[in-house]
Amino acid sequence: MLRVAILSFWHIHADGYFRQAVEHPDTVVMGIWDEDPVRGKQQSADRGIPYVEHLDDIWMNSDIDAVIVCAPTNQHRDIIIQAARAGKHIFTEKVLAPTLQECNEILQAVEQSGVKLMVALPQLYESYTLAIQDVLAKGLLGELTSARVRRSNHGVVKYPQRNFAHFFNMEQSHGGALIDVGCHPMYVARLFLGMPESVSASYGYMTGKQVEDNAVSVLRYANGALGTVESSFVNPFSPYSMELHGTEGVLLCGYPEHTVQLRTTRFGDEAAEQWTLVDKPQRQPMAFAQWVSHIQNNTIAEENIALAVDLTKLMEASGLSAALDRPVRIDSLSN
Repeated sequence: MLRVAILSFWHIHADGYFRQAVEHPDTVVMGIWDEDPVRGKQQSADRGIPYVEHLDDIWMNSDIDAVIVCAPTNQHRDIIIQAARAGKHIFTEKVLAPTLQECNEILQAVEQSGVKLMVALPQLYESYTLAIQDVLAKGLLGELTSARVRRSNHGVVKYPQRNFAHFFNMEQSHGGALIDVGCHPMYVARLFLGMPESVSASYGYMTGKQVEDNAVSVLRYANGALGTVESSFVNPFSPYSMELHGTEGVLLCGYPEHTVQLRTTRFGDEAAEQWTLVDKPQRQPMAFAQWVSHIQNNTIAEENIALAVDLTKLMEASGLSAALDRPVRIDSLSN
């Protein structure tokens, strides 16, 4: 039985990870720590799980094997490195860290300790993502020329009474719509197109928050292809949508349902005149379940970690681009 502690309920998804840990047959929640003691004690009381006041008590507790990190983004580096050095396996909310330099420090600590790390990148394992990957692997779009991926939420405009203030705290979150909800279209665009040479980002501030509530990041590739990543906190009904264009076809998903529609020249001129629904495979296990499996089987989530690092690169470059009002090359980021 894998014994885990929840480190912070800062992130909105902490509740979901708690439920996954409770429901998984091979995990049990042993304790809760939170950088906000009031919130932590309330979560402890509500869930019937012991509250741990000091992080050092987590690290020194041999009855805790692993941690789920949902702390503020600006605390990820320190908490994850401490966990690794204490020999605790780590599941963390995205982003792994706000900068490439911090990611590299985390990975060094994880490698040295031999613990298992997994980052929550849930869209990688959805059936529609897997179906699109299969279409690309079969070459049905030809050479990709552009991709657009959009994901938004309605937290600001639909639920202003809910306490989302910490998501709009620049020091804690290191950004707004793009680094939060925009993470998902960003790593999906990276999955489909690969890593770009440079990024150009524009941020909008419609509601007067410290962080952007509207964001677009354009990924530019050496072969001339372009990727467009869009995110927002101020769109109540904007569907998660993807469109991929290539020299031999086009693919649409999420308008508004998660059906995958394809037109391609690869099956002849007559077939190219109509849209075809693409069969979707069964979704893969959730990232949390995969993390438990990696611990049990002594394997490494290599693809997940590599994509998580690339996500940080793209987020760091986007933030710099928006601040400097110019494109930022990925190879200019500090290691």
